[in-house]
Amino acid sequence: MKKLIKTAMLMTAAVLLALTFNACKKSSKTTEPTTNTDAVKLAIINDFLDNTLAPTYTNLAAKTDELVDDLKTLKTDMTQANVDKACATFLEARHYWELSEAFLFGPASDFGIDPHIDSWPLDEDAFNNLMASPSMIAALDSEDGDVVAGEQLGNALLGFHGIEYVLFRDGAPRPVAELNNDYMIYSVAVAGDLRNRCFQLEVSWLGDNAPASHIEKMEELELNTTVNGGDNSYGDNMRKAGKAGSTYSTLTQALQSIIDGSIDISDEVGTSKIGKPHTGEDPTYVESPYSQKSIIDFYDNITSVKNSYNTLHNYIKNIDSALDTRVVNAIDNALAKINGMAAPFVLHYSDPSAGEAMEACQELSDVLAEAKDAIKDN
Repeated sequence: MKKLIKTAMLMTAAVLLALTFNACKKSSKTTEPTTNTDAVKLAIINDFLDNTLAPTYTNLAAKTDELVDDLKTLKTDMTQANVDKACATFLEARHYWELSEAFLFGPASDFGIDPHIDSWPLDEDAFNNLMASPSMIAALDSEDGDVVAGEQLGNALLGFHGIEYVLFRDGAPRPVAELNNDYMIYSVAVAGDLRNRCFQLEVSWLGDNAPASHIEKMEELELNTTVNGGDNSYGDNMRKAGKAGSTYSTLTQALQSIIDGSIDISDEVGTSKIGKPHTGEDPTYVESPYSQKSIIDFYDNITSVKNSYNTLHNYIKNIDSALDTRVVNAIDNALAKINGMAAPFVLHYSDPSAGEAMEACQELSDVLAEAKDAIKDN
């Protein structure tokens, strides 16, 4: 029995060695296995979950936790140095969130986490009304202020952009003289809710492999972290694709869901995040206007597509090398066009460079749809 187990482990390792494609860099290998087996597909799924999704959500959870601590420090010691530190941590957390947007399927959508922590524009009138309500400020300042925020404020006052509004002005950390205690009470509470939801994402995907303290926090808050309230984490659900209990009927369907996530964010960046302001449909629909990091957000979103596609790159290459080349070139082109946009976007959303980036994102979405269609069952 030990010999058989060892043989199976060696076979799995061989598949992973041939196909694993780290999210941060491409393999130098030019020849890959041509088999379209369940073992190959499962190796790709494991690579995606272990080397792309897991580290992204682990870093996101850690940085939002750090942000809470930084804001608590700022609340008790209002100095510009502490404002600057909180801003730096905010941007790091924001970076990991934007890197996760190619996999918003699963708990991010099932539990409404995406709109809960990343809706914009901020409702400034509602914010001002909140600041004028002593009873709500007192509730947010309580031991369970994070829960109060999550349950009572609504998406237009929650998440990254509520904190961004307090911490930044005109692309720079806000002068400490412009802050007050009520602003900080709000920020700490909203950051606590943000952290909770990012813990929820991490635990939902990683299951028992998430930090024990984060699992305990989810249990304390009674936040669901399993598929349909059952026994499977979202990671286990994908690994068990094609087996009883999984929501994926086949391993092929699980692979296609990875592509679907990339298609969705490519389309959103082009048609909504850039498109709504650029076309005049909604000039107020500018993401990250106070920190003026919109273009960085867009770039990170397409980088998340690149990271996800890297796990499928060799597989698509073996099916249709020309198609794979087109996908890789479309990703690089979208990144280049976004990087070339006139900055900051909040002041230059009408610039022709934004239109070029829109077009590049649409081309990327279209070629990714072809890549999805190329993935077939055995």
